[in-house]
Order: sequence, then structure tokens, then C-alpha cells
Amino acid sequence: MVQEKLLKPAGMCVAITRESAPLEGLTGQRLFQPETQIANSIFKLAEVSKDNVTQRVVSEEESGQRLDNYMLRFCKGVPKSHIYRIIRSGEVRLNGRRVDASCRVAEGDILRVPPIRTAAKREDIVAGAEMKTELPILFEDEALLVVNKPAGVAVHGGSGVSFGVIEALRRQRPLARFLELAHRLDRETSGLLLIGKKRSSLKALHEMFRDGGTGGRGADKRYLLLVKGRWADPVRHVKLPLFKYLQESGERRVRVSDEGKPSHTIFRLIARWEHFSLLEAELRTGRTHQIRVHCAHLGFPIAGDDKYGDFALNKAIQKEGLKRMFLHAWKMALPHPVSGAAMALEAPLPAVLCEFLEALSKNECQDYGQKI
Repeated sequence: MVQEKLLKPAGMCVAITRESAPLEGLTGQRLFQPETQIANSIFKLAEVSKDNVTQRVVSEEESGQRLDNYMLRFCKGVPKSHIYRIIRSGEVRLNGRRVDASCRVAEGDILRVPPIRTAAKREDIVAGAEMKTELPILFEDEALLVVNKPAGVAVHGGSGVSFGVIEALRRQRPLARFLELAHRLDRETSGLLLIGKKRSSLKALHEMFRDGGTGGRGADKRYLLLVKGRWADPVRHVKLPLFKYLQESGERRVRVSDEGKPSHTIFRLIARWEHFSLLEAELRTGRTHQIRVHCAHLGFPIAGDDKYGDFALNKAIQKEGLKRMFLHAWKMALPHPVSGAAMALEAPLPAVLCEFLEALSKNECQDYGQKI
């Protein structure tokens, strides 16, 4: 199997299986159940009122967040557009003053929130409870939590998606004081996703991701991807600036442009067939859609990529069983955000991707790399 050949057990972090530690197991809290626990859950707390002005005091753990992110954290069921509107209009006040959405809150700040109607949809509550079977935890301690995110699940709600990984975790752990994403993965990308459980550890993780894997201070992130075409170089540094823009539909896209931000990806060839190549991508910068756009620009689109890929190829491989993008965050090395101890995290390649590689090896001759 590909998992045995490519993916070895994690070195310095003990992987915890779903059977031994379900999502809620490590905190000693029961899974959120909409029928039995709703009376004590976050959905019944009077955090935001639909009839009266609410006053909130920023805690130590909440300190340092942008105002818009802080409000989105507790205004469940409220559209982002409404949050930004009431901030711009001055209905939201921080210590009695009008402030911008980008303003960062501090411990002890008093936030005035106008009456807001919130709606926690029952289907979202049920989805949060059921998602436990899809979110295996690979590592957890008091500072952070590492999830093996499945493909097809957004990391957070928004942009037409009402429910994501972070919302599921918060609903499944209604007593958790702090859970925030340390970085992002595209919806169709699977693999390692880190969540901070303390404000201090979240800040440290953000710094590591900004630094990248250089100098031992940052996070070394590696992805596995299958691309169309025959990749030639064993190792290739790609430094192409990336520019974000919006299509007429409002959808976010990225292209290579001199107007863009510096971006650096290191690609390593792992295996090659007649029409496909398996690569490892090391991120030195963390731009939106970086791996996908770099590959597409070079003429090697990722198999199954519905934004930048080869759409005729995608149709063909769907018939062969690959109905998702072949991009997986499989390894990460970084110092622990609190202790500084070295961490080595790995997420096995999903079975559907392993099966596609095995079928590919049966149908095409492999001329590079360890036999799959």
C-alpha cells in the first residue's frame, strides 16, 4: 500500500486513533447532543440579545483578535455582511468609541453590541455532532489540537458554507474556552490542520507559519500532490509572485503576476508515470492557492482541481474513481508553541488517493521513484 511505502509513523508526536480517542474524548466532555444537552449548551447562553444592547468584556484568552473575527466568534448564525455593517455604522462600540473592523481588542475592553437576531440552525447542530466521525485527532495537549481534515469540508463557515471544522469543534466542545484556527486549508485539500487552544499558543503558531520552515523557527509544511504531465526535475524551486483578485461572480481567484506577493514553493519528484507525476511540495510562503496556481502556471495542473485544473482530465479521472482534488497536507515539523520541543506530525494519505495511485500503476508504466 502507498501508506506503508510513503508514510511512516509520526516520530515525536504520538498519533491517536479515532477508536482510542474520539474528538471529544481528550477533554473528558461528552459530545454535544442536540436533544439532551441543548439546555446547557452555547446555543442557550445569552451572549447576544435580539432585543437589548449587550455588553461584553474581553478576556485574556480573547485579547489580540481583530474586532470582526472576535464578533464572528460569538455571533453565531449572523451573516458576515451584517457584522461588518453594524461595525461600519458605529452600532458596535469599543470602550464607547467607534472603531474599524481591523481594530484589535485587548483584555478588559468593553464591547457594546446592538440587538442582533441569531439563528442556530438545527441542521448545523446535528452536523456538528455527526462530524466527529470525520475529524480524527492526531495530537492534542493544553496548547493545541491537530486534526486530519477530510476533503470536501471547509475549515470555517462563510462564502456560502454555513458550517466548517472550527464550528464543529466548538459545538462539540461547548465548554472549551478557546478554539481558533492557526492556519487554513482549502476546502478540497485534506490533511493536517492545527487549532490553537490558547491565545498565546495561537500567536506563536501564527509567527511560525509566517516564518516558514527556515532557520528552525518556523513550521515546515509538506504536501503530496498528483499532477498531469511528466515532471522532470528531482528538485525544483518555484518563485512566482501571486496576485489575488475577484471574478465578476465574486469568487476569489489567484494568478501569477508581477503585482502579486512573493511566493516560494519547493517541489520534489516522488514518482512518475506516462501521464502523471507524484510530487511533494514544501511551502516557504503560505499564499492563497499557492501550490495549485504554481503547478497550473507551469503546465502541471493538479488532478481534480476544479479551479485551476484540466477540466477534461478531471472528468476522465472521476470515472476512474478520483472525485476530489489530489492535494494532501501530509507532514509538518515545528517547535511546540509553548515548550519549544520538536514536533513531527503526519497524516496518512487517504484511502481513495492510495487506491487511485495503485490503479494508475496497473494502467501505466512507472519510470521514476519507488514502485507503487
